Amino acid sequence: MPSENTQTSKDGKLLVLTPGLGAVATTFIAGVESMRQGLTKPIGSLTQMQTIRLGMRSEGRNPLIKDFVDLAPLSDIEFGGWDVFEDNAYEAAKRAEVLNNEDLEPVADRLKTIEPMSAVFSQDYVKRLDGPNVKEETNKMELAEALREDIRRRMKETNASRAVMIWCGSTEVYQHPTDCHQTIEVFEEGLKNNDESIAPSQIYAYAAIKEGVPYANGAPNLSADFPALEKLAVQNGVPIAGKDFKTGQTLMKTMLAPGFKTRMLGVEGWFSTNILGNRDGEILDDPESFKTKEVSKKGVLDTILQPDLYPDLYDDLYHKVRINYYPPRGDEKEGWDNIDIKGWMGYPMQIKVDFLCRDSILAAPIVLDLALFLDLAKRSDRKGIQEWLSFYFKSPQIVEGHIQEHDIFIQHFRLKNTLRVLGGEEPLTHLSENFDGKY
Repeated sequence: MPSENTQTSKDGKLLVLTPGLGAVATTFIAGVESMRQGLTKPIGSLTQMQTIRLGMRSEGRNPLIKDFVDLAPLSDIEFGGWDVFEDNAYEAAKRAEVLNNEDLEPVADRLKTIEPMSAVFSQDYVKRLDGPNVKEETNKMELAEALREDIRRRMKETNASRAVMIWCGSTEVYQHPTDCHQTIEVFEEGLKNNDESIAPSQIYAYAAIKEGVPYANGAPNLSADFPALEKLAVQNGVPIAGKDFKTGQTLMKTMLAPGFKTRMLGVEGWFSTNILGNRDGEILDDPESFKTKEVSKKGVLDTILQPDLYPDLYDDLYHKVRINYYPPRGDEKEGWDNIDIKGWMGYPMQIKVDFLCRDSILAAPIVLDLALFLDLAKRSDRKGIQEWLSFYFKSPQIVEGHIQEHDIFIQHFRLKNTLRVLGGEEPLTHLSENFDGKY
């Protein structure tokens, strides 16, 4: 029998904190406000629109996820964020040019009340970005303490009883974990000594975990995915998840590649290129930031296709990823894929995919779902890495010794089974309707 169903109450307000108050964060905030007013629907959000089957299909029990598990309602969500620019959420949304005026103006008054807190930032880690709204403490530990104070103050201002933090900031330069990242004692000493291997996103993650605030990383940065903060999250009873929101091109890969493997179709090459013109595109134009994104995006196919098990089909797969900054496109990103596949008797075929997507429109419901699910996890006494939230990430954070799962359908199945257990129901095996136990 399931052993969970012990959530503490969702009563009280939930503060969603976003390092970064740019295109993704403001699109998320504006969308939640619009949905509160009944102006739009939460399309793309599992927590708000998807049902969950309970028991055998013949039982006909298919409640909405939000009616099955005890999620915070949209009416109880408050917002806070940090940014290097001083624009309030309305001004930042206007500058991002994601939303049309007819969608933005009805929620303008609310967005204007959300002012960014001064950010922890250094151009050493994001070379194509700069702004005036930056903290100037003496060392990184003092910066972390300032962030912790920001969290406490914003919770008091919004009368929130709980908080979650979702990184919606820029992609930092590529980093490997160092000795500084191995234990919390050494990491904290590194904060005091301004260790250059500690990037701003790691300071935010540390501050959140120390404050007991669940943390998710929406970028491919080395942020909370190293031993020191993973252990601290377990010690402090804090759920964490990451990394890199799965939105456009990689979303399509995790849908298509499982289908090819299911039908035992070979893949000889997969060429992917992106053009985008938002702030993210400008930052990724820097080779060091692009490398961070490239590593995140390229890890998907090998894990799904398993060339070690299917060498005849995937051993020689050539995988190329490109991201190109193209200002006229703005937030309306285009992901173009050329896929060379082979079938019966080795005959070649091709598939072309041209995904004209909207980056922040796809990311905003992920921010909402992660905020609500991480809050649920915290109230259910779950701590440390939440692998069941891999569904939302390009490079899922996993427990040491585990293997990343990138197949979106397996990820989705695991997410729903976790929710079933959290809600006191049996997980599904899909044997229930046909298996009579007499094999």
